[in-house]
Formats: sequence, C-alpha cells, structure tokens
Amino acid sequence: MQVTDVRVRMVSKDSKMKAVVSVTFDNEFVVHDIKVIEGEKGLFIAMPSKKSAEGEYRDIAHPISSATRDMISNAILEAYEKAVTEEGI
Repeated sequence: MQVTDVRVRMVSKDSKMKAVVSVTFDNEFVVHDIKVIEGEKGLFIAMPSKKSAEGEYRDIAHPISSATRDMISNAILEAYEKAVTEEGI
C-alpha cells in the first residue's frame, strides 16, 4: 500500500489544529478528515474520529502497524510543510 495523493486544507494559524488532510492510497481508497495538530513536541496527526455516546472520541479509521502509521504520518507532514512553504505561512 502506498500513499498516492495528499490534499491539505489549511486551518487558522492561530489554532492548534493547523490543517485537515485527505489521503489517497493506491489511487483507489481515500481517508478524509485527518488532522495536523501542533503539540508540545511538534506536529502530529490525528486520525478521523467520532464522539461516542459516553463522550469519548474514537478513531473511525486508523493504521494497525506502527510502520504504516509512520508512513502515513511522514507523507502528511511532508505535504503540510510543502503547503506552508507555498503559502508563505
């Protein structure tokens, strides 16, 4: 499985959430609403989630292995940095 497209939608630069991303895999499957968030230790991604009846947020879609999570995260953060550079933020 390969990331074949990453679409970045920038969010307010004053917010901890910096962007919302859609990722396409193998030109056949897309996951929307992955968030790029500024944390205490730098940028990280948060997979799409839904609030449960108990008030907890649960991921709707997520990678099973850490290698796949790293591959997705690296592709997203690279695309985000490129978008920041292009927009001059």
